[in-house]
Amino acid sequence: MGAALAVRARGITKFFGDVVALDGVDLEVARGQIHGLAGRNGAGKTTLLGLLLGLAVADGGSLETLGTPAGRALAAPDGVAGFVDGPGLYPSLTARQNLAALAALNGRRTRTAEVGDMLDQVGLTDVADDRVRGFSLGMRQRLGLAAALLTGPRLLVLDEPSNGLDPAGKRHVHGVLTRLAADGTSVVLSSHRMDDLEELCSEVTILATGRVVFSGPLDKLATAHDELAYRLRTSDSRGARDLAAGTPGVRVVDGPDPRTRDTGLLVVRAVVPALDELVGRLVRAGIAVRELAPVVSPLEAAFLTLTEQDPEQNPDPEQDPDPEQHPDPAGQPEARR
Repeated sequence: MGAALAVRARGITKFFGDVVALDGVDLEVARGQIHGLAGRNGAGKTTLLGLLLGLAVADGGSLETLGTPAGRALAAPDGVAGFVDGPGLYPSLTARQNLAALAALNGRRTRTAEVGDMLDQVGLTDVADDRVRGFSLGMRQRLGLAAALLTGPRLLVLDEPSNGLDPAGKRHVHGVLTRLAADGTSVVLSSHRMDDLEELCSEVTILATGRVVFSGPLDKLATAHDELAYRLRTSDSRGARDLAAGTPGVRVVDGPDPRTRDTGLLVVRAVVPALDELVGRLVRAGIAVRELAPVVSPLEAAFLTLTEQDPEQNPDPEQDPDPEQHPDPAGQPEARR
């Protein structure tokens, strides 16, 4: 494996009985990169993350993490930390006690100052001595991140790390992950939130029914699906509508809503070059453009397009091998991190 890669997977397959969870999956993650995984429930994201953490073994293909081939035994790879299906925590212990106990499970002794620093990084200093049973989902997610960081990972693997976070918690977590990547730590994370992936990730892999349907830079994904719906707010909605209707490649799909006082808003569909032409025409006509933004982000639009499937081919939710967003309310501790 090249020295610049933290993860290299080739043709990974994983079965759960007759269910194919992963079907020939390829994945490359560069060192110091935040790489996102997206897909519908049951697409295989959590299964893939579990393989990276050594919680499961692939049935076929090859997998290397941090230059080391994955073995055939369940074992956490050196330098890899994280969680799937929510972090495993001791509800009867405080946040501070949880970090010390989880570090001990991994054979590490931690200093009080080190634990305090981790809690500060994820914004939990004020609740460091509160019992975890009273924590919200977002607080438990942040504490799980802190526990993973105590190991000093070179590859961090996170399943829905923004799940349940309020804006302040999200800011803390995003700041931590961005700094880690800047310092050379690789991060692989799954999320159902396209805005999180767009904000954090330089590359993304989209899975559908266990297969990779896209993997690469976000800008490449955006250009692959050019036509989008845009919100266009101007100083003259009638004039803007006439110009949009006369611009090749632009379709007006919604106009000013007569039920509201907002008469400056249009929704148009266009490819980027046609949209640029429309903006130029508006400027030349003396019509001010006050807002121009996608109704749905390019990543979300591509995600919806790439993961569309025949309903008859959807996996049975009762036999979903890759459950998503099912944190254990009891918070049983997970030894491997």
